[in-house]
Amino acid sequence: MSALAMAVVGVSTASGAPAAPRDVTAAAACGALFDDFNYASHTDGTLRSHGWQVRSNAGGPGVPGARWAPENVTFPTSDGDKVLQLASATNGTGAGTTQTEIFQGAQRFQEGTYASRIRFSDAPTSGSDGDHVNQTFFTISPLRYNNDPIYSELDFSEYLPNGGWGETGPVNFQTSWHTYTPDPWYAENKSNSQRRSINGWHTVVSTVSAGHVKYYIDGTLVADHDRTGPFDVYPRQAMTLNFNQWFIDTAGHSGGTSTYLQQVDWVYYAKDQVLSPSTAVANAASFRSGGVRFKDDVGSGSCTQSPPPPTSTTSTQPPASGTWAPNTFYAVGTTVTYAGATYRCLQQHTAIVSWEPPNTPALWQRV
Repeated sequence: MSALAMAVVGVSTASGAPAAPRDVTAAAACGALFDDFNYASHTDGTLRSHGWQVRSNAGGPGVPGARWAPENVTFPTSDGDKVLQLASATNGTGAGTTQTEIFQGAQRFQEGTYASRIRFSDAPTSGSDGDHVNQTFFTISPLRYNNDPIYSELDFSEYLPNGGWGETGPVNFQTSWHTYTPDPWYAENKSNSQRRSINGWHTVVSTVSAGHVKYYIDGTLVADHDRTGPFDVYPRQAMTLNFNQWFIDTAGHSGGTSTYLQQVDWVYYAKDQVLSPSTAVANAASFRSGGVRFKDDVGSGSCTQSPPPPTSTTSTQPPASGTWAPNTFYAVGTTVTYAGATYRCLQQHTAIVSWEPPNTPALWQRV
């Protein structure tokens, strides 16, 4: 692994791409998380005290019957510095498949700037190639029930080096979610992808602000998801911060056991601040050059928020928008009528058929 200062030099913006977000260097004013992953093992007490949890419980995503293996989350030395390493393996069966995940368990990540330096792998370190492995960096909230209207998930990077989900070659996805139902499968999201290899070290950055989720790879904007369209993919609640590596299926497997590695040099989150990719990487470099291995004051800082946009009314009453209708965006406090009754919006959302006010008490309160 090259020095972080070299990563700063390597950040670039594609010619003709939209202007980068404004730089805000005083990230600590709003709170920040930085971790250089300087730990002894997955059982290191400091790892847990720093908010990290290593998954061992059964369940999805991935191959049915696979085991989430905490012992395969390690912290080896690479080019003189420790990294987080996820080692996942399969022999083509559920019982012979191990997957890995580590995450910040508290739901406290929403708007702001996310950045990480990640090493993706196109080929296994041992065994035959071709497995449909998924190497990820994302935030997520619980799904309380099918089509949960406030479910939130941002997939900053889902790299499939051998394809999967109908893809036949290397592809990297960025996906912003509105909601989903696991069985039968139904999803509402916006997604972009790049059908090329990203084997090796890359900086993955995302900014979440003002109704836009912007995704960058090595400083180049690759996706911009906003609130337009039939559903709102902008996060509606705080989420956990996660890395995992898992297998979509075993269709591409051949031979014995194959083991794949995903490594993470560092992770950085600046709460409620929009940073350019170069500034985010430079801030991470500043922590490291100053000898800071870990920093976390997310939630303890405060920011001056931009004032809300002006409205067309001077009344102190919630804005009324007439009769409820699907495919309409409703802000908190908006009142509508439906079947002769009046309802007040509790959670901002874009309505769809089946989310009529009487059917969605989490979204509407009768007044």
